[in-house]
Amino acid sequence: MLNYITIPQPNELSKREREDAMGSYLMMFAAFAVGIPIPTINLIASAIYYYTNRKKSRFVHFHSLQSLLTQIPTTIINWMMLFWSYHVIFFENYKYTGLFYSYLAFTILSNLIYFVFSIHASIKSREGQFVYFSFIGPFIYSRVYSTKNTLYYQNEERSGLAPIIVNKPPFI
Repeated sequence: MLNYITIPQPNELSKREREDAMGSYLMMFAAFAVGIPIPTINLIASAIYYYTNRKKSRFVHFHSLQSLLTQIPTTIINWMMLFWSYHVIFFENYKYTGLFYSYLAFTILSNLIYFVFSIHASIKSREGQFVYFSFIGPFIYSRVYSTKNTLYYQNEERSGLAPIIVNKPPFI
């Protein structure tokens, strides 16, 4: 049985912590900022953001890790579509098929879903709230808020304000 650190409530988080957590979800726009539509740029930006900001607080650590781990499948899907499109355009033995168009639709849909969920999580984290993505949210919570997590955080001390309970662990 793991013991967990008390989860912070919105009024206990500094403005900087909330903005840093929000920024982790905005790394999906890194390729647009650079002007190069390569899927890996977003993943690299998320990884850099995670490793530079994870020690600020558990709240920032949670959101930046969740953003990074959700970026991985999206990057793989986009790379597969880019690779397939390259072969269809430049090699004669590859043709546009129904399967190609189906995967293109899947890629567009998965990117749209990722975009919507990331914007939603960005807004909620800016408000100081947690958003637990399916499958990985509870895992990340148990990793970051476990007492076995020995990472040193800069903002472990909280204000003495009476919390308004909004944030809850994922398995309650």
